[in-house]
This record gives sequence, C-alpha cells and structure tokens, in this order.
Amino acid sequence: MKVLVVGAGVAGLTTALRADALGHTVEVVVKGSLGDGCTAHAQGGIAGAYGPGDSPALHALDTIHAGDGHGDPVAIAALVDGATAALAALVDAGVVFDRDADGAVARGLEAAHSVPRVAHAGGDATGRVISDALVARMGASGIRVRESAFAAELLLGRGRVRGIRLLGGAEIAADAVVLATGGAGRLYACTTNPAGTTGDGIAMALRAGAAVADLEFVQFHPTVLAAGEPFLISEAVRGAGAVLRDADGRRFAFDAHPDGELAPRDVVARAVVRQALAQDSPVLLDATMLGGDTLRTRFPTIDAELHRRGIDWSRTPVPVATAAHYLMGGVVTDVDGRTTIPGLWAVGETARTGVQGANRLASNSLLEGAVFGARLAEALDAPFAANAADRPLPSQRVSVSGRESDTLPDGNGAEPFSRSALQRLMWDQVGLLRDDAGLERAVRVLDVWRAPQPQTAAEQEDANLLDVARAVASAALARTTSLGAHFRLAPQPTLIGAA
Repeated sequence: MKVLVVGAGVAGLTTALRADALGHTVEVVVKGSLGDGCTAHAQGGIAGAYGPGDSPALHALDTIHAGDGHGDPVAIAALVDGATAALAALVDAGVVFDRDADGAVARGLEAAHSVPRVAHAGGDATGRVISDALVARMGASGIRVRESAFAAELLLGRGRVRGIRLLGGAEIAADAVVLATGGAGRLYACTTNPAGTTGDGIAMALRAGAAVADLEFVQFHPTVLAAGEPFLISEAVRGAGAVLRDADGRRFAFDAHPDGELAPRDVVARAVVRQALAQDSPVLLDATMLGGDTLRTRFPTIDAELHRRGIDWSRTPVPVATAAHYLMGGVVTDVDGRTTIPGLWAVGETARTGVQGANRLASNSLLEGAVFGARLAEALDAPFAANAADRPLPSQRVSVSGRESDTLPDGNGAEPFSRSALQRLMWDQVGLLRDDAGLERAVRVLDVWRAPQPQTAAEQEDANLLDVARAVASAALARTTSLGAHFRLAPQPTLIGAA
C-alpha cells in the first residue's frame, strides 16, 4: 500500500516508521524540514511511566478528570494501555530518558496527575530528544521524504481520498493519506506554537467534507514568560514545587481550586488571567525555593533561555501570562485513525480521537502521537468500512466559504482580512474567556472575510487559518455552556428602568 504521511512530528514519524516496518511504501511530506513543528518544543515529557502505586487505570481517571468528563473512555483506554509499549518503542528508537539514582526512568509530577508518571529526557528537552531520535531513524529507513512541499488540498475520487495536491499544482497519488500536521496555535496573537502551526491538515479535511469535533476546546498554557517573545515555562516546574504568586506575594491559585498550582490547566490559566486583570500586572512564577543547581540540571533549556534574557529565576520570580497552546479538537477519527472519508486518516493534534476531552492532561500529547501513530500503521490493511462515521461521537461537518481574490470589509467596521487581524480577533473574542457578544461578532466577521487565492506558502497558511478560525468560532458559539477550556462568561443582567 502506498501511504502518504503529511507532517513529521511524533505522530507522523511514528506512523511512517511503523508503516515502513510493516512493508508499506511510505512517503512523508513536510512544508518545512524534518524536525520542525511542535514536538521538538515539548518541554515537560511524556506520560505513562507507571511506578509503584500507579496504573493505566489511574492514568485514565486523571485523563477523564482533567478533560472535564468529556473524553471518550474507549480512546482513553487505548491511550493508557498502549503507554508502556510506546515508551519502550521510543527507547528502541534511541530516546534516552532521564534516570534516577537507581537507574529507573525518572518520573516527574505535573498538574492534574495523581502521582509522578511523566518521563522526561534532557531535563526539559523531551520533545527535542524524541524528535531527533525519530528523524535519525527516518534517515536510516530509506523512507522518501519531501521537504519544503506544502500539501494544499486532498484529491478525491470515487468516494475516497486518492492523494494530495501540493501548493504549485503537483499531485501525489496514494492509497492512504495520513494527516499529521499538528494544531493551529497561530490562530492567536500569542501562542507557544512555532510559526508553521497553521491548522493545515484540519483545513484540508474541512474543505474535503470530513467531520470535525471539539474545535471549541483550545487550551491556553498558564505559564508563558510575560516579557518579549512568548516562551513556555513547563508545567513540570510547578510539579517540582514552584508556585504562583500575586503582586503581594500571595499564592492565589488556591482561590480557584483546592489543588492550587497543580489544578487542571484550564483552571489555572483562568486564575492567572483573572488575577492579572485584578492587579493590572502579570502574576509571578516563583521557583526560587528550588535553588540554582536544581533549576540548571532539571530545567536546562528554560534556565538557559531565561538567563539569555537577563532573568535569574533562582533569585527572582518570573512574570508569566497565558498563551494559546494546544487544540483538543480536530478531525474526527476512530481509535485507529480512520476519519469519515475512506482513504483519509488523521493522528496527533490534527485528530480528534476523544482522548483529550475538553482539556488536555499535561504530557498526554506526546503519548497520544506515539500510541495512535503505531495503532494507525497497524490498521492500514484493515477494511475502512467500520470508520469514524459509525462511532457515536459529537461530530460536526463544517462548510467553509469559497475564496475570492479580494478582501471584503466587515459591515460593522472591522478591518480587512489579514493574518494579524484574524489573530487579534480570535484572541479578543474566541480566547480564554468568551461571551455571547464576542463570539457572535467573531463569527460574523470571519464569515465576511476572504483570503486571496493562495499562490505562496504564506497565503496558503492564511487561507488555512481562516477556514479553521471559522470552524473554531462557530463551534464555540454553538456550545452555550462552559466546559473545560471552553469558558463562557455569564451575561450581565440588565437593570430594569436604567437610563
């Protein structure tokens, strides 16, 4: 079978390598270079290193709880039951996880985990270590890789996906197309995601008519450096003992949740925003109690970057704010990656497996890519009849407006379409705290905006962002109650007789 994998993070590379080992003819297409994307930026680690007092069942409960009860139990069971094999496969691929004094894999604690179960590598460089190992395996495999090749559209024929069309018009035929392009953090003005994270796979699937779901659930990370270019400070820092303080030095996170700084990520992010608004200044992440030696050895990437910016976090608390971080929704799949269109598969952050629910549990993303990438490869030869369309999932098909060469102003005075205008609109109206009026305005403006017919990579990214933004905003408007990362502010009461 000819298998075409679009994207090269942990999910795409795991799929490609396993499919190649199973005898499929595999080709990988990336719009940049191997090693680009979010995987290499992941700091915290990969969940699933079970130790004494821990189990897949407990990990599943934590995942469901963090996801505000919205996760799919079948998919979550597949995730946690596959964790041990996935970590072993990464070790076989050359990933060297950090070890404790006894030689066992060191286990870190992160928010909403009941016990320490997060394996890490290079201190806080887990994603980079995993990416480097998988890219090296790709080089030794003989799998064909097309770099600087931007997949623009899916090719459809006789009721199934037949391949892709690249920007520029070249076509690549395939028996199976796997979308593994990551999320869409660049929908927002402030994000932890690298520049190329523009929702490309989700946009292609939308235009082809595939079902999507849960796009309203956008996770904002609560601890991103609040000065200069956004820089993530891993949740593992709080797991190691760092705390959040307000301008007076008080630990305010307990006002929002009994677990304080280690509450589910959506809860902590909202607490950070509300406190920052109340005091009109960023909140502070205080890691001074950990000491310089611990910070240098356990978090070398963060430590080096903060020192590069003139911050000694062993002596001074760090100002932090929130930033768009992860998309829980995506293209609807079953537990083996099948979408609602035969021949089309999706994996990783591009997919909506149901694992992440309404709010991702920390360090489950790398695990999802590794577990479901392998599952997808194993399922490639199975019939596509029992696909995601037959699952009782909350799916939706979203139509996207056709493109025109001219930009159109909004009737309510909005500026013409541009990427920066879209990012500001999404940040202001479809961000961490949402209300009816803002969501209605966002949907109205996005419906009017048009992107130019793509001729360049930047224009294709803009078009993809606009298509995904429409779907995210529409889904957020349709979900009228708060759930997980989708938080709707209560309408303000109108005083009868007020002037």
